[in-house]
Amino acid sequence: MNKPLPVVMSFSGNDPTGGAGIQADIESATSMGARVAPVITAITIQDTQNVKFFSAVDAKMVIEQARVILEDMPVAVFKLGMVGSIENINAIHSVLHDYPEIPVIVDPIISAGGGKSLASYEMALAYSDLIFPLTNLVTPNSNEIRLLAPGADSLDACAQELMDDGCEYVLLTGTHEGTNQVINTFYGHHKKIEASCWERLPHSYHGSGCTLTSAIASLVACGHSISDATSIAQQYAWQSLVYGYQSGMNQYHPDRFFWTKGWIESDNRSELKNMTQSEEKTARRLD
Repeated sequence: MNKPLPVVMSFSGNDPTGGAGIQADIESATSMGARVAPVITAITIQDTQNVKFFSAVDAKMVIEQARVILEDMPVAVFKLGMVGSIENINAIHSVLHDYPEIPVIVDPIISAGGGKSLASYEMALAYSDLIFPLTNLVTPNSNEIRLLAPGADSLDACAQELMDDGCEYVLLTGTHEGTNQVINTFYGHHKKIEASCWERLPHSYHGSGCTLTSAIASLVACGHSISDATSIAQQYAWQSLVYGYQSGMNQYHPDRFFWTKGWIESDNRSELKNMTQSEEKTARRLD
């Protein structure tokens, strides 16, 4: 009997472009050697530029989707993406609360890549009150973390505030900052642990955050520590952007299956950590 793949339960919206949302989670998990149990939280109308409209799935349906699967198969990790409504945050909280042994990885999607708001101020507060106390890792970009920690006066202080809310680790991504390189900063134990610098690529990408966070969740499901999973997933996500492509007329899509084209062998997923040693990437350990 073949050994089953570890399961990541992903609470996420459906993106009809296939660039972000649940499809991004499924493709990233597949690349990492895991599989997704999808719990759909919202239906969106969007193209490769922006979300035009979305409708949250009824909270009772969200709970029922999750609980039926949790009673049927072992879930290794919870991954949260777009939640859709404050009612869904309450619903998801009730599920996470009942399974405290399962790690929780959160991509707090506040707005679409084109700028449309996908979460209210009340939802941001609900993240802090209900989700972050149960969260092992949260992966906001700089715009999101400022909204989630409005009282902080710097990005470092924002990360500290999320850890004060209960998050064990924070990976702050720097794509939206005006730096020459993209700087992602990893925090834990109420201090800055590591900053990783990546070449800033020329295009705008749809689904990059989903790719990164779902890759981390999948690697944790496969047995990696959060620290190692964060490092490996950054390399994987950056490579998926390097080989990204333009499906529509606007943002590029990450190629999450770039490794099938010969850049790395499909049976070497555990060696992803080594695949970008020749690329322009530096990391420094901070005291």
